[in-house]
Amino acid sequence: MRTLLAILAAIVVLAAIAVGGVLLSSREEAKVAIEEQYGPDPTLPAPDPRILPTVNQAEASPWKEGAMPKPAPGFAVNSFAVGLEHPRWLHVLPNGDVLVAESNKPPQDERPGGVRQWAEQIVMGSAGADAPGANQDGDGVAETRTVFLKDLMSPFGMTLSAGKLYVANADGIVAFPYQDGATEITAAPEAIVDLPAGLNHHWTKDVIASLDGTKLYATVGSNSNVGENGMDIEKDRAAVHEIDLATKQRRLFASGLRNPNGLSWNPETGALWVVVNERDEIGSDLVPDYMTSVKDGAFYGWPYSYFGRNLDERIRPQQPDLVAKAVKPDYALGSHTASLGLTFNTGDLFGPTYKNGAFVGQHGSWNRKPRSGYKVLFVPFADGRPSGPPSDVLVGFLGQDDKAKGRPVGVAIARDGALLVADDVGNRVWRVTPD
Repeated sequence: MRTLLAILAAIVVLAAIAVGGVLLSSREEAKVAIEEQYGPDPTLPAPDPRILPTVNQAEASPWKEGAMPKPAPGFAVNSFAVGLEHPRWLHVLPNGDVLVAESNKPPQDERPGGVRQWAEQIVMGSAGADAPGANQDGDGVAETRTVFLKDLMSPFGMTLSAGKLYVANADGIVAFPYQDGATEITAAPEAIVDLPAGLNHHWTKDVIASLDGTKLYATVGSNSNVGENGMDIEKDRAAVHEIDLATKQRRLFASGLRNPNGLSWNPETGALWVVVNERDEIGSDLVPDYMTSVKDGAFYGWPYSYFGRNLDERIRPQQPDLVAKAVKPDYALGSHTASLGLTFNTGDLFGPTYKNGAFVGQHGSWNRKPRSGYKVLFVPFADGRPSGPPSDVLVGFLGQDDKAKGRPVGVAIARDGALLVADDVGNRVWRVTPD
């Protein structure tokens, strides 16, 4: 059966690939093994802030012809689609069509200067995004491409519900009519709701439809690392929003989530889960990124505390009333791993060991020595809860020259049960199957 791989192309694209090294690095480095920072109770040492942040991001050096990441034992990998431009996010439609969002940062408002901005300018590069797309047959390789949607504003999350395709732009959610098998949409977008934009320190916004199709849930990242630009510009940010589709009204569903992405429904409990990038610049060992179930009305700490009620002393004034009710996340994913992608494995291809567990795409660290992330891992679940340590699925994104050949972002389960991985530095989508 042939399957369409369509591309959601962004017109407004002012880039976000980092290329740094150790130019601004201090001598600070991790003292805790990264393995101790996975699970429900990660090791959390004392903060170790420095005047200059640790900068240790791998320089981008995309894959050479024939090269690819290394699958863990028991897995195999092949190129599903190549020649893309900064593919960030994936969505698999019911008929097996695969949507890929090619996207980069939107234009940004001016922000306050200082050491942090200087450091960011050193490590940030640029990459465009505007490419055609692909069709899959039985060999697991995309063969036919089409630009599915264009003229979007830094698109990221996508979800299909009740005949409409919803796309999360950097500044809001829009909808388009969808017909099964369509290879292009030319209809004008329907505005659903605006989302907080502005400085866009964290611009990626994910979206998912409720199981009954009456609501959407959307992520909005913070406008800063830890509130250094003032809390006024953080209104309704660092949060998950609920959107009522009948009224097009949104409300704050959960807050204190610094940079949430990867919305996914737990197949056993029906709970909404998300992965969250935590704060930087208090040492290589803090703070672990995490994934967690998202509870209505819950506060998860940012910026005043982390991993529950561990105070961040940099924030003034503090908010002890908020800290007192901060919810501890369900499962840590390692400090600075930049975990972005999350999908539950509802298919049977990988066997019962992997059934209903979670695949996580880790984009890779910039603020940790040694580096962390730069891989795809699996977290086992039992009875709807994480049930053990993670295991690697796809590694080798860092080459022997210590440069990043690729960086995984979104992950999704294809109709045949294979795992798809968007690689925004390698400019391709990988397909992982049992070996």
